[in-house]
Amino acid sequence: MNKETIKLDITGMTCDHCATGIEKLLSKNEGVKEANVSYPKATCECSFDPTKTSKEEIINTINGTKNYRVKSEISENGNSRNNQFDLIIIGGGSAAFSAAIKAESLGLTTLMVNGGLDFGGTCVNVGCVPSKNLIRAGESAYHATHSNFEGIRPKGVDIDFAQIIKDKKKLVATLQEKKYMDVVSDFENLTMLKGWAKFKDNKTILVDGKEYKALKFLIAAGATTNIPTIEGLDKIDYLTNVSLFDLEEKPESLTIMGAGYIGLEIAMAYNRLGVKVRIIEFTDRVLRTQTPDISEALETQMRKEGIEILPNFRAVKFEKQGNETIIHCKCPDGSFTQIIEKGKVVIATGTKANTSQLGLDNIGLELTKSGHIAVNEKMETNLPNIYAAGDVTNTPAFVYTAAFEGKIAVENAFSGTDNKADYSSLPWVVFTDPQIAGAGLDEAQAESKGIPFEVSKLELKDVPRAIAANDTRGFIKLIRNSETDKLIGARVVAPEGGELIQQLSMAIKYRITVKDLADSFYPYLTLGEGIKLAAITFGKDVSKLSCCAS
Repeated sequence: MNKETIKLDITGMTCDHCATGIEKLLSKNEGVKEANVSYPKATCECSFDPTKTSKEEIINTINGTKNYRVKSEISENGNSRNNQFDLIIIGGGSAAFSAAIKAESLGLTTLMVNGGLDFGGTCVNVGCVPSKNLIRAGESAYHATHSNFEGIRPKGVDIDFAQIIKDKKKLVATLQEKKYMDVVSDFENLTMLKGWAKFKDNKTILVDGKEYKALKFLIAAGATTNIPTIEGLDKIDYLTNVSLFDLEEKPESLTIMGAGYIGLEIAMAYNRLGVKVRIIEFTDRVLRTQTPDISEALETQMRKEGIEILPNFRAVKFEKQGNETIIHCKCPDGSFTQIIEKGKVVIATGTKANTSQLGLDNIGLELTKSGHIAVNEKMETNLPNIYAAGDVTNTPAFVYTAAFEGKIAVENAFSGTDNKADYSSLPWVVFTDPQIAGAGLDEAQAESKGIPFEVSKLELKDVPRAIAANDTRGFIKLIRNSETDKLIGARVVAPEGGELIQQLSMAIKYRITVKDLADSFYPYLTLGEGIKLAAITFGKDVSKLSCCAS
């Protein structure tokens, strides 16, 4: 018996039942010997007797239905296995790996193309993991030299800076292997490729001159430090978090350009590890995205620890003189000054999306004004077969949001689902000391949205746990809708304050009222009890409450 095979790309299927229906329809053709239709892959592989039917007849049968259409015939030449995939993922971070895991569960042939950072992306290599490791190391050093109790007198600390960095590198390598590479090591349908991807058209990318095609694409290329255009900056051998975290020789000092969360975390960690730190910030305060009371609490602690903060200073020129860097700055009063940095300059002036090398002009992919890929809540771009996720997009830039976005992008692309990212109660933490944590709206955001609101702000000096620990730095702030009593936002400034924010995020998500928070039980002498007290103080003076307030 003569036998031929045709493989087709089909549109219009919304579930596995659709695939079964197409198989039954094709089986009515006497010449069709076997038909395998995959809803997740959006494909039909059909073997037939060419003396009894034809490719055209099979295609016309599918196109004759109300809902399904043959988009194209998938080539079955000798090179197809090497360059034809159901899904191509551009990037190698958390969004990419989450997408690859979901794709494997759906049986999709997947190519992951990664350039720049090692597989694992920003978080494990140069972001979350190394920064939090160094922050904790710095905390250990700080507590060995500082005590909240008069009866305890620390005797100091011996810091082996090089060993700390070596241990950090070992940790990064271990987690990169165990949490990323090992996870996908036995995937049957995943191919991983190092290189830079560039779109030739909306179905084809080029990597080192070779073409790779896919039914659908996920761009998860991440972001990198945004290097400002300042005279002489390119001639001073500046550092970013990528290069700083690998520096085994302790720098004499650091001048950090930028007082966002990255710059602030670096400043506290390295200052506590014995490096003299200065921060130059062109706006009026640190962590400018938050309300002034948060900035003030953080600045107070940082200055107390000896960190120099220069708000409203703008660097206009850098120059190298011997081993020193001269930073020419415009001062708040409009005059100019020169700052001498004997150590290193670190650039922490925000991030930019990695889109410049992707050839997006070739396919007309829409970007935002900031250069990020514009996506909706389903991770769809303006092109129907191309999705995007993670830091490369106009969504919140966190490792956990990136992983979520990678997953739902693949589900929406291949499973016909309508999953959406809802960040209205998203929790976040800045790992300074005290930590800054938030979820939902702050008072400024509520006002801008026209929401009627009230604020309760409880200083930690009124929280029994903080009093007992002799550490009353910070506050707990709750924002409620004054008409419904529902919690709409929260901000926490406290040692380990990040441990409180998930409860508050859940309260916002499930529309819990402030009364519900106030009426709940909290273990005595926990920081969490501060949430109860803050809820109570919407209607009562906290100074009039006993330790058994309810």
